Amino acid sequence: MTESNQPFAPQISIPATYMRGGTSKGMFFKLSDLPERCQQAGSDRDNFLLRVVGSPDPYGKQIDGLGNGTSSTSKTVILSPADSDDHDVNYLFGQVNIAKPMIDWAGNCGNLTAAVGACAINMGLVDTAKVAKSAESGILEVRIWQENIGKTIIAHVPVYTDAQGKVHVQETGDFELDGVTFPAAEVKIEFIDPVDSSSDMFPTDNLVDDFDVSGCGLETDSVKATFISAGIPTIFMRAEDLGFTGTELQGDINSDSDLLTKLETIRAKGGVAMGLFQDISEAQTSQHIPKLAWVAPAQSYSASSGKAVEAKDIDLVVRAMSMGQLHHAMMGTAAVAIAASATTQGTLVNEAAGGQALNEVRFGHPSGTLLVGGKTELIDGRWQAKKVSMSRSARRIMVGEVFVPADSF
Repeated sequence: MTESNQPFAPQISIPATYMRGGTSKGMFFKLSDLPERCQQAGSDRDNFLLRVVGSPDPYGKQIDGLGNGTSSTSKTVILSPADSDDHDVNYLFGQVNIAKPMIDWAGNCGNLTAAVGACAINMGLVDTAKVAKSAESGILEVRIWQENIGKTIIAHVPVYTDAQGKVHVQETGDFELDGVTFPAAEVKIEFIDPVDSSSDMFPTDNLVDDFDVSGCGLETDSVKATFISAGIPTIFMRAEDLGFTGTELQGDINSDSDLLTKLETIRAKGGVAMGLFQDISEAQTSQHIPKLAWVAPAQSYSASSGKAVEAKDIDLVVRAMSMGQLHHAMMGTAAVAIAASATTQGTLVNEAAGGQALNEVRFGHPSGTLLVGGKTELIDGRWQAKKVSMSRSARRIMVGEVFVPADSF
């Protein structure tokens, strides 16, 4: 038998789909297509996905992988058949750290959620009879089980029928989403009961708290904050208390290392206040949650594209941090938190939107605006979010195989 003269481990290929969902991009895998030892949670799976995306990268560019050097594009999704008859697909999300060998599995990605339904259909994970029936209405309602947070999400995916009678996902269209250059088909997303009835939407039992920010470099040791766990745990503060206007763009924040350090310290302290961490040091291993955001009343500004956002067209402005950087638009899960808090009178977000009873708000973000709807109720002394909705879009960019060195996981 001739021995191989291969000096290094060869590459292996795995079927994958590269998709945009909302204002994010990520690699989508069918669970059964992954290497067998990567089909369970653990270091093998994490190391495989890290190599796919190109992390850790001390240069911050993820040149040797499919990430693009931003939190919005350093993402992975694993889809699998639903475990119950009342759902169509299981959806597991991993937020890949760019500079560290770490994947955060603690929360969902609301933007990539918009691509899950379409991807599940194209991967053959949705029942064929249900797909065929959707031809009548042109909309396929995909019931998604979000594994990270144990929640139901409904994606209303537009479909069409070709000349041979086969149903396809409609990806092109005229729906415009700020933060995305080209129009596409609208995908309506509903987050059902984003907060457990047994959990606290406001984990401190207060709509507004006195938040201890001593040692964070602010001019005061205490500011007002709204802590909410809906969509994703989020800390909302008034922009003015941070020395901001609420109209900041990425260049105003992300180029200032001292400012980023200050904001990260505030986020860590907020995580302790929300009960997510015992100590601020734990925030280093959980950069996906909580999110830090700031709000201000509606005002006119120029978005990152140069588009004029007029105060009369929005209810408030919001900016949010994601993985240590100001997000270029708005995370979908943070938009859920915005919707839930804005439609609850007494929160800082509702205050910034005018302090009235609301069932939807349009907020300004760095790339433009977004309309979100919400319904919250006070039941037996506990605030509950019954449903939050928004519209996004999604598109396949590539379907094929991704290559990784066989000895990298």
